[in-house]
Amino acid sequence: MASRNGAAHVVTTRREYKGRVYTTHLLRRSFREGGKVKNETLGNLSHLPDQVIDLIRRSLKGETFVSAADAFERVASLAHGHVQAVRTAMDRLSFERLIGSRPSRERDLVCAMVAARIIAPHTKLATTRWWQSTTLAEQFGVADADENDLYQAMDWLLKRQGAIERTLAARHLQPGALVLYDLSSSYFEGTTCPLAKRGHNRDGKKGKLQVNYGLLTDRHGCPVAVSVFEGNTADSKTLATQINKMRGDFGIKRFVLVGDRGMISQKVIEDELSALEGLSWITALKSRQIRTLVDGEGLQLGLFDERNLFEFTHPAYPGERLIACRNAELLKLRAHKRRSLIAATIKELDKVRQMVVRGSLHGKDLIGVRVGTVVNKYKMHKHFALKIDETSFTYSLRENTVAQETALDGIYVIRTNLPTEQMDSAETVRRYKSLAQVERAFRSLKTLDLKIRPIHHRTADRVRGHILLCMLAYYVEWHLREAWRPLMFADEDQAAKLTRDPVAPAKRSEAAELKAQTHMLEDGTPAHSFATLLQELATIVRNRCTAKGSSKPFDLLSTPNLTQRRALELVAKIEV
Repeated sequence: MASRNGAAHVVTTRREYKGRVYTTHLLRRSFREGGKVKNETLGNLSHLPDQVIDLIRRSLKGETFVSAADAFERVASLAHGHVQAVRTAMDRLSFERLIGSRPSRERDLVCAMVAARIIAPHTKLATTRWWQSTTLAEQFGVADADENDLYQAMDWLLKRQGAIERTLAARHLQPGALVLYDLSSSYFEGTTCPLAKRGHNRDGKKGKLQVNYGLLTDRHGCPVAVSVFEGNTADSKTLATQINKMRGDFGIKRFVLVGDRGMISQKVIEDELSALEGLSWITALKSRQIRTLVDGEGLQLGLFDERNLFEFTHPAYPGERLIACRNAELLKLRAHKRRSLIAATIKELDKVRQMVVRGSLHGKDLIGVRVGTVVNKYKMHKHFALKIDETSFTYSLRENTVAQETALDGIYVIRTNLPTEQMDSAETVRRYKSLAQVERAFRSLKTLDLKIRPIHHRTADRVRGHILLCMLAYYVEWHLREAWRPLMFADEDQAAKLTRDPVAPAKRSEAAELKAQTHMLEDGTPAHSFATLLQELATIVRNRCTAKGSSKPFDLLSTPNLTQRRALELVAKIEV
């Protein structure tokens, strides 16, 4: 008697024909008939995707399938990728040991605040609320922290500033190292902090109190130390603090200090730097000093006819090398700007003259105030001869002063006490221009990423702690930026900077120009800024799930795309 009942199964066969391999999936049933095993084809499944074939095969073997929605429940989804990247960078930099050698609640809070400052800078209260929407609070073990905990951790951090900066100096500075130093400021919201003073406001916030802070970095712009000063402290007055740090706190007696012309002034060189053995410096002459050299024929402008850089000495600067440079592009830019400002000043002065002629403006004092407002607005007072009396006003352009200033367009003079055998002219100019890296650090600290301003803290120590926290965040960010150069608009050909013309305008490499023009990388994926790359990483989400009927949760991360995978791989290669 025949038995038609049998088990169904999927049979897969492959055969080659004219160089191509053909795969066939058949649904078959085996049964016994007359004592013999026979097979019956129930259908051809070859048109179905491989994953469906696999499901059919497993189902026929007795497995039971239900939809994910019926089997699992997603109870929470938190942004994770950007936290993972920053945390990995901090681990690669041994950041926890940098902050404190022993585990502590304060160390965890500081590390969490640094990571939060890089990803999404907020006030301390807003930070404790924001990081609950990411995995950051759990990753650093600070989910239960409130703003008072963060303030106490900042106080703890400030007490460790000296030890932290000594560790950074040991990492990044060696005897004879070149260090960069510059000063910036940030404005306050409030009036009670004793550091808050009125001074030269670099933020363009007239009427606001401010605080000054100086950043000391290695030759590449990696931050090593930060100092905070009252808002009315002159640039040159802050320099002694940095020298004392280098020689006293860091134990580095021999180094090369690079500072701008306002920082390392003639008075500072004569009164402070010249007596310090082992201290070399690179700075630049001020415009009036260059004018004095030209007028006394100490600097011969005719030498620029065949070259854009030459070295000379002068009795007024004994023991120093002077390196004169002329940037043709800067020359054009300054000439164009001057013409525009003179034209704008003339236009406004003509309006004032017409008012005087009509009689709507009269009186020497009133006319003088109005004219002063115009010439001070465009900073062109030196180029105009003004004649004011009770009922008339006339002016004329001082062609000779314009010609004198025009002759110096695009010209700057680097000065240093370094001997030629230690650093040649071209390298000296490059090192002075590397101060731009500190300026980029200030831009990142103040506006682009870390948003150090506005400052709301009321006590001097809280302000110092806040600025130290931002500097440490920039330390991590600096290494992230270096690691992510291949994914960002940044120029990857850093070696070219060491050989290019030090005076000519900086040019990006062809690869960097292509990224800027197409907004794409070579592999066709989008090029990123630092901020957009963090946003891209934030789409890696950690889903916390539970199985239906179970209270035990498990985590499931979303799969990184190509850009995210490359970003995380690059971070994992960071080295101190």
